[in-house]
Amino acid sequence: MLETSLGLAQIIRYVSDVMDALGVAVVSLGVLWGLLGFIRNISQRPIDDSYKAFRDQIIRALLLGLEILVASDIIRTVAINPTLMSVAILGAIITLRCFLSWSLTLEMTGRWPWQTAEK
Repeated sequence: MLETSLGLAQIIRYVSDVMDALGVAVVSLGVLWGLLGFIRNISQRPIDDSYKAFRDQIIRALLLGLEILVASDIIRTVAINPTLMSVAILGAIITLRCFLSWSLTLEMTGRWPWQTAEK
């Protein structure tokens, strides 16, 4: 029984490590994609429009990457090491990442996520 649970813990650790790498890849590739789009659009559109599109692409990549990283942290904490201290640390990490996500959303849309869009 101990070998089975140890094997399961290793699988869960592996899955969370893969999700960490995926989150980093999403952010990295999103920034690269935005940069390529910026370079392509700079000759076709005004610089302000190209810059805004580039910035929005980076924000979207950061938001998606953060969501994946939060999911990875939850899996790792709950499934592998569910101590009171690790859950408290997870709560602090999620709180900081939520604040960062809200700030990024405010930067991109000009309103908080819970505010309705102006018509």
